[in-house]
Amino acid sequence: MSGVRRLGARWRRRRPLRTRLALAASAAVALVAVGVCAAAFFVIRYELLHQLDLSLTQSATRVIQENRGEGPQVVAGECRYLSAPACAQIVLADPAADPGEPAADPGEPYPLPVSPPVREVAAGKRAPYYSNVSRFGQPLRMLTTPFGDGRALQVALRADPVEKGVRQAAVLLAGVGGVGVLLAGLLGYAVSRAGLAPVARLTSTAERIAATRDPRHRIELPPGPPGRQDEVTRLAASFNTMLGELEQSVSSQRRLVADASHELRTPLTALRTNAELLARGDRLTPAQRERASAALGRGIREVTGLVNDLIELARDEEPLPLLEDVRIVEVAEHTVATARTHWPQTPFLLDVGAGAAQAVRPGVPARLARLLTNLLDNAAKFSPPGTPVEVTLSTYGSGGSAGGLELTVRDHGPGIPAADLPYVFDRFYRAEAARALPGSGLGLAMARQIARAHGAELTAGAAPGGGALFTLTFGPQEPARGGGR
Repeated sequence: MSGVRRLGARWRRRRPLRTRLALAASAAVALVAVGVCAAAFFVIRYELLHQLDLSLTQSATRVIQENRGEGPQVVAGECRYLSAPACAQIVLADPAADPGEPAADPGEPYPLPVSPPVREVAAGKRAPYYSNVSRFGQPLRMLTTPFGDGRALQVALRADPVEKGVRQAAVLLAGVGGVGVLLAGLLGYAVSRAGLAPVARLTSTAERIAATRDPRHRIELPPGPPGRQDEVTRLAASFNTMLGELEQSVSSQRRLVADASHELRTPLTALRTNAELLARGDRLTPAQRERASAALGRGIREVTGLVNDLIELARDEEPLPLLEDVRIVEVAEHTVATARTHWPQTPFLLDVGAGAAQAVRPGVPARLARLLTNLLDNAAKFSPPGTPVEVTLSTYGSGGSAGGLELTVRDHGPGIPAADLPYVFDRFYRAEAARALPGSGLGLAMARQIARAHGAELTAGAAPGGGALFTLTFGPQEPARGGGR
């Protein structure tokens, strides 16, 4: 038995899903068709035999009524040739009292076969019963019933018309069943083909993507409202959504690699030039060697910063073990103090609103500090010397420190042109006015990524009166989970 199961499992693995589904559907429909035909055959056979038994009962009743006062030798019907509607005979319970001269066949006392159960019915020891006998070369259906006064009545009818009808019904139903099995196979194939068409399209699309490594392909969905789609169509729609996300991810990855290679080309070229220049240091004056060394150091720092920024951008979310409750005001105070040392010519003003001093959010302090540092460096880079960079921390909504939290960084520089606003957070994007300034174009992209990793939103816009305004918005603080002690 285990070997049979293993063979069955191996067969299922080797057959495609469409073939297995077609066979399963065909087998189910064929089983139903054969079952219906078999049930119809038994019903027809039962009804024909039942009608024959009713005819025997009616004939027996008529004979009993017509021959109630007759003697024991009464026989009705020409039993030898069965030309009468029914062949009937009266049998005595005592074999010694049988008539000496039978009416139909010398040598046999009765035309119809008489067995011991017939004598028992005549003696009242057994109930009436039906039986199948063969007489005169013909199949008969016979009823044996009490006649009274120690006698039994036997009535027989030819059964060959009923048997012929049963055989015809069997042949007809067998043909219908065969046609049903054939139709079941065709319908099973059609159902499997139609039902698995989306799966086939999904498979071909997945194979095409695997072969071409191009996630732009999509599965064609059947028309119809989204709420009435079946499970396979919803699977195909989900697969299309996954392909869209994959295409966007691959495009972003390719764009990042292309932009990074483009940005790294210039500093790497400068590094190689300065390294080759220092290799011929015996031909340079001390001042030239010093300038080349300084340029080489700046290039190394620039490339190092660019690579570190790329590594930071490769992180999509903050690791959960590093999350802790962070007071945003402390991070703001620390980053503002650091910015004052880096940009001594730019005043940094920090304004903390009521309730914001106690605001706490889950996060990674170092990453939040990097976010604010990038915003402050960007603001200081575009601010004219002596003009302040204003940092404001405030709450909004009800709930005080547990409500929403908003941090804004505003400078008084030239601002962000409307055409550049949609792209300020893109990687390596630098506006026309910023291309001459130091930087890699990754600071704002990194700031937005850190903000989203902390459940916040970073937006950029024009400040009233001129300058740029960056707004970092935290949602309301979620209540602490778990019970206290």
